[in-house]
Amino acid sequence: MKKTGFLHELKKNKALFLMVAPAVLLVFVMSYLPMSGLILAFKDYKFNLGVFGSPWNGLENFRFLFQSGKGWLITRNTIFYNLLNLVTSQFLAVFVAILISEMAGKVYKKVTQSVIFLPYFISWVIVGTFVFNIFNFETGVLNNVVKFFGGEPVNVYSMPGVWPWIICIFNSWKWVGYNSIIYIAAITSIDAECYEAADIDGANVFQKIWYITMPSIKPTIITMLLLQVGRILRGDFEMFYQIVGNNGQLFDRTDVIDTYVFRSLLQNSNFGMTAAASFYQSVLCFVIIIVVNAIVKKVEEDYALF
Repeated sequence: MKKTGFLHELKKNKALFLMVAPAVLLVFVMSYLPMSGLILAFKDYKFNLGVFGSPWNGLENFRFLFQSGKGWLITRNTIFYNLLNLVTSQFLAVFVAILISEMAGKVYKKVTQSVIFLPYFISWVIVGTFVFNIFNFETGVLNNVVKFFGGEPVNVYSMPGVWPWIICIFNSWKWVGYNSIIYIAAITSIDAECYEAADIDGANVFQKIWYITMPSIKPTIITMLLLQVGRILRGDFEMFYQIVGNNGQLFDRTDVIDTYVFRSLLQNSNFGMTAAASFYQSVLCFVIIIVVNAIVKKVEEDYALF
């Protein structure tokens, strides 16, 4: 009779379990133990009583979050920015990957890819400095150009409506090179005989892209979109904080859940409400990825994550 079970596997592969033990321990300590702090979302936190000693207050923190008007606002902003960045960054990444794969010279192709990939290594702190030096009312590049041509300076930092597009542009600029690598790898793996057959049939470059390249990388595109959809309620805190900063005039258009939680902790020290916002964010992310994956699985089972 063949032995099965965890104890048998442990005895049979002691070396492998020993090798993976540090990684499992690290994930447990860093990811699972802190989850006990989620109970703060349902407590009226008191510093002198601690996390577990503070009294329970049910859903009061969630009620306060949404009755204050901030809950729906930051949810709307977070979803809007993530959808906008998801569509633009992934579209540009596919476009850049196809463009680079169609280049003829190897040296020129490598140089172009390196230049496009370079912004990924620039921190958001430096990007925030770029943005400030471009749009600063008194000394910014934009207003210097406007004044040079005889126009009136524009205070971009008092115009909330333009910031979604500014943030989208800089997010795409920073991430397009990194995201394109995955699509370049997918395009490289396409059988060259498909393109040779298309050449024999007289297909031009656009027809080869549309009928060979795009269908071949479609599973990769769907997988990347699914992975990004799972983070649709998680804003890039560094990006928003470094680009926008603490400019109260822009909060209604640029405040996302992550920046709201951070600022609430700094200004109010309301641990219960910030924990409620984070808990609400995590639950919605989980629900969204389950629903989207179920839809994809129903349409095309092979493209689903699980």
